[in-house]
Amino acid sequence: MMTKQVGATTTAVPVSWRVLLHEVIFGKSVLLLVGGILIGAIAGEKGIAPIKMVFIDPFKGMLAFFLMELGLIVGSQLKDSKVLGWRILLIGISVPPMLALLGAGVATLLGLSVGGVAVVATLAASASYIAAPTAMRIAVPEANPALSITIALAVTFPFNIVIGIPLYIKLAQYLSGSVA
Repeated sequence: MMTKQVGATTTAVPVSWRVLLHEVIFGKSVLLLVGGILIGAIAGEKGIAPIKMVFIDPFKGMLAFFLMELGLIVGSQLKDSKVLGWRILLIGISVPPMLALLGAGVATLLGLSVGGVAVVATLAASASYIAAPTAMRIAVPEANPALSITIALAVTFPFNIVIGIPLYIKLAQYLSGSVA
């Protein structure tokens, strides 16, 4: 159950966890990402060659435009995120290591190498970049979607780059028994 503020009254609004889970796993961004990886893997380099000029060559330029747009969204929302202050920091910094632990555990159970465990842990810790905006849109429709993007890019991303990834590598080494 989620609560919803309507005027001075707070009412419980049921959340369809089935719909939420379906959207997070099969949402447009995840589907496009997984679909693109599968198509590339099946087609191989020779199969992709005819469409390389359309999809692969302009990728860096389009990525730069996309990241600039996200940066503008984050920049415009920073004042709103300051209102929430420590809560945003707490969520943006505490959730990624928890997800990394889960990802590293699964990767270890699958028998992946230290590098494989570190990569899966990092990907799990970074899940908010893809899934959080979709999950927030469904679970809390009245929420500001730009705020979840702001948390992901202004708090979680820098945390993962500076502290998280080295931590996840150490975790992978520890789980494999190769810590010196």
